[in-house]
Amino acid sequence: MKLDNIVFDSDYCLNIFRRLIAVDSTTGQYEEIQHTICDILEELGYTYHTTHKGGVIADLGGEGNALAVTAHLDDIGLMVRKINPDGTLNVAAVGGLYPFYCVTENVRIHTRTGKVYTGTVCRTPNSIHVTEDELRKVLPDFRENVCVVLDEDVKSKEDTEALGITTGDIIALEPRFTLANGYLKSRFIDDKAAAAVMLTAMKAIKDGKVELPRKVYAYFAVYEEIGHGTAWLPDDVQDILAVDIAPTGPDQTSDEHKVSIFAMDSRFPYHWKMTNELREVAIEIGADFVMDVFTPHYGTDGDGSVLAGYDIRHAAIGPGTANSHGYERTHVDGLKNTYQLLMAYLLRG
Repeated sequence: MKLDNIVFDSDYCLNIFRRLIAVDSTTGQYEEIQHTICDILEELGYTYHTTHKGGVIADLGGEGNALAVTAHLDDIGLMVRKINPDGTLNVAAVGGLYPFYCVTENVRIHTRTGKVYTGTVCRTPNSIHVTEDELRKVLPDFRENVCVVLDEDVKSKEDTEALGITTGDIIALEPRFTLANGYLKSRFIDDKAAAAVMLTAMKAIKDGKVELPRKVYAYFAVYEEIGHGTAWLPDDVQDILAVDIAPTGPDQTSDEHKVSIFAMDSRFPYHWKMTNELREVAIEIGADFVMDVFTPHYGTDGDGSVLAGYDIRHAAIGPGTANSHGYERTHVDGLKNTYQLLMAYLLRG
């Protein structure tokens, strides 16, 4: 199988990624990102429908033996737990966000009334110069010594309440995108980079008037970070392929320049035969790939579908990505290899 006539449009992919990360979409806050993805699908000329809880499913064409390819649009973030007496915000994590990975980050606080305020995640005390040595060594903890300081002149709980901020408001972290020597650095590469790869493939399918050998859905989920993004599927889906980040680490084979085929995650192995199909396609097209196992704290939306009781095969692929759930990094090569494997699998007879 050759993909000479369907090359990776890296400019389009990166532009779409920047467009997606410009939209705050901490899990549960899906309306604006849903509108954004619908706008992009209309630009590409795809029909789609929205799910009741916020996802978007596009029809890529083809007939029979339906495959759902999924990437998620929700991000990890924070929620206001309570307002502290000094007007700062005590916060709780939404998804797998750890304090040491977000202290000093700039944030946007989205109130239930639609107002948006800015602030910073800070330790308390917040200055090394006036902090006793024993307190410097204490790990940051959301409940004990981390707060969000508002960019507002507030000195009390009442001052902050007067702004309309309250318990349950969503707090989104600044992505801080940059590109250097092919390395893409940003928050929320997980999983908006994978969504951008999917949309780039969808553009190539439309531009090339490609006829798919089976029915394919593109499923953009919005609750993956808390485990139920694709807990519902269209009735005719028989296989699901998650496109998600492949975390790098000392025990991992994943590499930022390569696409990983997931053999197992913290829940269970991926489907043996479907995973082998992906591996065979990767070898056939000469993709730069590795097989990898992700334990003890990783899963994809494919897992959620299996756990929901669907009689489906599930597999996952994605670009090697460093610093998962923090200020993440991958390489354009990893996106390209993921794109090539995805396209080749979609075109597989």
